[in-house]
Amino acid sequence: MGQAYTVTEINQYIKNMFIKDPYLNYIYVKGEVSNCKYHTSGHIYFTLKDTQGQLTCVMFAGQRRSLTFRMEEGQSVIVLGNISVYERDGKYQLYANQIVLDGLGVLYERFEKLKKDLETEGLFERTHKKSIPPYPKRVGIVTASTGAAIQDIVNISKRRNPYVQLILYPALVQGAGAAESIVRGIKALDMLNCDVMIIGRGGGSIEDLWAFNEEIVARAIYSSSTPIISAVGHETDVTIADYVADLRAPTPSAAAELAVNDYISFNSLLQEYKRRIFKAAMHNVTYHQSMIRELKLRLFYASPSYQIKQKRQQLMDIEQKLTYHMDYKLKDAHHRLELYITKMEGLSPLTKLKKGYALVRGEDGKPIQSIKNVKIHDKLMISLIDGELVSRVEDTKEQIREYGGDSHV
Repeated sequence: MGQAYTVTEINQYIKNMFIKDPYLNYIYVKGEVSNCKYHTSGHIYFTLKDTQGQLTCVMFAGQRRSLTFRMEEGQSVIVLGNISVYERDGKYQLYANQIVLDGLGVLYERFEKLKKDLETEGLFERTHKKSIPPYPKRVGIVTASTGAAIQDIVNISKRRNPYVQLILYPALVQGAGAAESIVRGIKALDMLNCDVMIIGRGGGSIEDLWAFNEEIVARAIYSSSTPIISAVGHETDVTIADYVADLRAPTPSAAAELAVNDYISFNSLLQEYKRRIFKAAMHNVTYHQSMIRELKLRLFYASPSYQIKQKRQQLMDIEQKLTYHMDYKLKDAHHRLELYITKMEGLSPLTKLKKGYALVRGEDGKPIQSIKNVKIHDKLMISLIDGELVSRVEDTKEQIREYGGDSHV
């Protein structure tokens, strides 16, 4: 037994088949209206039928704005839309975008044929589209001098940027000679070197908008050196001019929004840029001032005069320390010398001589330290503080001295 699919999967698969078919996504269907119901939600449910079949249809509330008449049973109409599957019921139906009475079918055929021819010729190619200038000074307008379209464009333009110059070419936008009038307006404004041009009109039926489906208008738009914004009818209305123009606006009001820059927002943006530039410049100035001060300080420290001053100060410090240490060494040496002198003075024979003592030497010049070293009649040399005496020993006496008391032998 093969794999079993759910009903939902089958319906989704069939719906994808419908979506991928280009013919079913943009198709005109002609038939007689049957079972027409206007729902409270705004949707219209009806059936198209002919002698051999019928097709369920729906027009949602969002598309009803393009409907210029009330649908009734038995009317012969042409419906533009796409065919898809309603998954819940597993039924296919026609989703209507536009509905016109059957008498207008010839115009739709002309529309489709001209659209196909111009598309084949390359008039719709994006490579030929000119960019819309972001800050125009002169805006050309080709539309009727009276009506809601020109009023909407003027009001919105003044609100967005009162300094933009608006140049109106009052053209016929409906009826006999309208296409020729639009072409003359495009050429006239193109010669004035406008920055951008708006062509269009307010809403209406397909017959009212037909001037913008004429080939001469399409070729005039294509040949214009001025960027052109097409603003014909309402958002759901599509004309040949919309395909050829450099930019399509859903309404004349939207065209003014696209063509004229918002001066208040632009001025606010400029002020913000000015603030940022000033802030960045001040930050840059402050940074470089700080760098200059730092470099100046580094240059000062690296200058020969500063280095000489620093070395001189170092030499002075070293000299001061050296003087201090030398003075300390001299004082210490002087103190020690005084100690040595004192000690030497204490040991010096002269010091003893000054106190009344004498130095006795024998004939050999050696000091006599004991009576045992001399004999009677020995010649002695007695040294005093101021000279010497020569004497002879006549007698010797031995003497014993005890410290703590005197005793003599």
